Amino acid sequence: MDVAYITNAERLAALQRYDILDTPPDGTFDRVARIAARIFHVPIALVSLVDQDRIWFKAREGLSGVTEIPCAPGLCASVVCQDQTYLVTDALQDPRTRENPLVVGEFGLRFYAAAPLITHDRYRLGTVCVIDREPRPALKPEELAILEDLAGIVIDQMEIRLAARQTLESLVLAEGGSDNLANPEALITICAWSKKVRIDGEWVSFEEFLERRFGMRVTHGISREAMRRALLEWKSRSASTAPQAAAAD
Repeated sequence: MDVAYITNAERLAALQRYDILDTPPDGTFDRVARIAARIFHVPIALVSLVDQDRIWFKAREGLSGVTEIPCAPGLCASVVCQDQTYLVTDALQDPRTRENPLVVGEFGLRFYAAAPLITHDRYRLGTVCVIDREPRPALKPEELAILEDLAGIVIDQMEIRLAARQTLESLVLAEGGSDNLANPEALITICAWSKKVRIDGEWVSFEEFLERRFGMRVTHGISREAMRRALLEWKSRSASTAPQAAAAD
């Protein structure tokens, strides 16, 4: 575990900006943990966030009565120190984990796979991980990709909530009061799945919400990350259609 990265002030500030630590259970994140457990047929799946000296579980499937553990024995702290998925097929045989208290102790961890939660500005905040108390074969590349996608969904949800909170704060300032902060859902309701905002009883896109409420229009600029994703999607589509075009010729 890279203690310097775990305690890095900029990483911790990135974690704090989402205001998610020690929040109540949330259906969306709980659903991600349940889906992970079902897909990988494991007894335990977690959505974890790595704070300065603890690993806090935002969602837990198959693990009751535990909301956090210290960073030191936690594997999730090791995951956030790298960009790649982290895989341990038999923790008793793996030199990275065979002396870990979670492995040699009562918990009896044997199999562990995790994808880091990576923000748009490349800070690694936690994991989506799956755990078994029995050794298991290595995951296939497509299975590791599923873990990465689930981690991406968690980050997307965190970003949506951050954007909603920032919009709410701007709205309260514009309307000249702070009392409404006690009941933010009365002002803004966002669908967790379609990402649409309810306004005047109608579900509209976030862009349309901004235009109706504030007269704002989304610019035509595109971020570096969005450009990268668009390019990767275009390359993927081009690669899949090339053989068909060649066959037609």
